[in-house]
Amino acid sequence: MSDDTRRTTVYLDRYIHQALRLKAAETDQSLSRLVNSAVRESLSEDGIDLEAFDSRTSEPSLSFESVVRDLRQSGKL
Repeated sequence: MSDDTRRTTVYLDRYIHQALRLKAAETDQSLSRLVNSAVRESLSEDGIDLEAFDSRTSEPSLSFESVVRDLRQSGKL
């Protein structure tokens, strides 16, 4: 392990843990590597979402209530 890693405790649902152990064995990877990859991918997706939000800041906001009201008035609800 490199100096860039940190140790933590994560509690997993037992079925998730079992599936993760099986995947680790089948792919010849450690549990840590699989968890790190999944977290990295999730954070990357969050970054993409944040960029999309930033690019749409100039668009007008619609309230949920106004959208529902418009759907009712148009006969779609």
